[in-house]
Amino acid sequence: MQTRDPAPMSSLHAPHWPPGLPRHLTLPRTNVWYNVEVSAARYPDKPFIVFYDTTISFAEFRHETERIAGYLQADCGIRAGDRVLLYMQNSPQWILAFYGILRANAVVVPVNPMNRSEELRHCAGNSGARAAFVSQELLGEARPLLAADRSNSGVEHVVVAAYSDYLRKPTDLPVPEFVSAPARAIDAADADAGVASWQAMTSTGRSPGPLRAGPEDLCVMPYTSGTTGAPKGCMHTHRGVMSTLVGGALWSARTQDAVYLSVLPFFHVTGMTGSMNGPLYLGATIVLLPRWNADAAAMMMQRYRVTIWQSITTMMIDFVANPRLPEYDISSLQAVRGGGAAMPAAVAGKLKRLTGLEYIEGYGMSETMAATHLNPPHRPKPQCLGIPVFDVDARIVDPVTLQELGVGETGEIIVDGPQVMEGYWSDPQADAQAFVRIGGRRFLRTGDLGRVDEEGYFFMVDRLKRMINASGFKVWPAEVEAMMYHHPDIQEVCVIGARDARRGETVKALVVLAPERQGELTGEDIVAWAHERMAPYKCPRIVEFVAALPKSGSGKVLWRTLQEQENARAT
Repeated sequence: MQTRDPAPMSSLHAPHWPPGLPRHLTLPRTNVWYNVEVSAARYPDKPFIVFYDTTISFAEFRHETERIAGYLQADCGIRAGDRVLLYMQNSPQWILAFYGILRANAVVVPVNPMNRSEELRHCAGNSGARAAFVSQELLGEARPLLAADRSNSGVEHVVVAAYSDYLRKPTDLPVPEFVSAPARAIDAADADAGVASWQAMTSTGRSPGPLRAGPEDLCVMPYTSGTTGAPKGCMHTHRGVMSTLVGGALWSARTQDAVYLSVLPFFHVTGMTGSMNGPLYLGATIVLLPRWNADAAAMMMQRYRVTIWQSITTMMIDFVANPRLPEYDISSLQAVRGGGAAMPAAVAGKLKRLTGLEYIEGYGMSETMAATHLNPPHRPKPQCLGIPVFDVDARIVDPVTLQELGVGETGEIIVDGPQVMEGYWSDPQADAQAFVRIGGRRFLRTGDLGRVDEEGYFFMVDRLKRMINASGFKVWPAEVEAMMYHHPDIQEVCVIGARDARRGETVKALVVLAPERQGELTGEDIVAWAHERMAPYKCPRIVEFVAALPKSGSGKVLWRTLQEQENARAT
């Protein structure tokens, strides 16, 4: 059996490694679905999923995933290595379909439910998916894949799920209409085109064939956001997926008695790994929210004594700003963690005052199946990516020469570790741009600019090329945004570059004001406030108030979209 030598670790962060944890993590050499079998055997009657007061036990979960796998194999002709689309919002069906696909020895292609038909067609066509799981409110977007010209996508079978099928108990929790909507019958035209209902699938009672996919076989293939061209499929093996789900659970010191609030989107690797796969591996319980709602989150924390919540900046801003938060008992919370964008110090401080908890930040990307860096829970730093986790070699290099840089110097973050993807699906040119070999190791170029402090902690400076050149001064938007979050009336902000006849570029801030302050402040007020707190060249010269900032399905602010809109206006 081949083993991987542990990645060299910088001695700088060694003194701050979480106590009791090894540097090298021996990974299970199994299919990720095997975690279902283990947890179902250990905790058969324990709730795995809580969905608006309806529970699904580990034993029930295993039984249903096997039925799904049997249907895929017998009725859809799915074979080992085939790709299957998963296109719906967080729900019991999302998790069941994910593990049913793995039990069929196939590969999950998770798709952002915000995608429209053409984006979905790209994922289907590029991956060669032959089947898809779709929620009924999204069937209209998926239906063109089953039209007469479906040879372009290759999709032959679609299973349609209604979230309300898993609302099996009355509840006083606020259930969104798209969740409570009753299942609609499949009409004859859709049935002829290859559409079947979730109920029809599970009622067949099929049994799957042997579990054959192993640790080096493909497991899941999320698509990048496509900010630099068409989205690309990131190929992750069962071994790579196992590395982050096991590593994340151990790093956070969670046990089978943990209760997770699972609200981050599962189609994104952060939610998939930390709020779904990790808890299943442990035998823990997850409390599901299909869509973010600050009141519903607090109600569920209180009712189910949630102990861990994986969040992102935008959710946390909304959560701590909720004026009704003091009405709820959230004292069961033991850990709050997340990533995607640095948590503003002002927001993290409010969380600490409310709960006594530090916000534990991390760093990862679709290409790394979530975290390559996490803050040590016993010694986190604010607005920090953390330190490289088990077996990860991470470095800061000059983006042009690829020479490694020293403490405090800004350069590109590159990573090598067991969670790094095998490559992009059918795109060797993209692979050539994404990877570089240094000292015999293959590193992924993240495209993120960062620095390392004297204790070995990594900090984000900005995205590579996301920089404003104002009269020759380099301005990093993320730094300006972090400063502006200290303004008591700013709820959200995104900083971009704007054309300026004298300076070449100048700093522009798009600001969402707190609801109670809208209409009371001017852009000049914000500019004056900023001038008192940061160097003149960093200060926003232009402030535009907006009702909301555009976000991706995973909750990240789409700064590139805003920058492109600004550039278009200037031409």
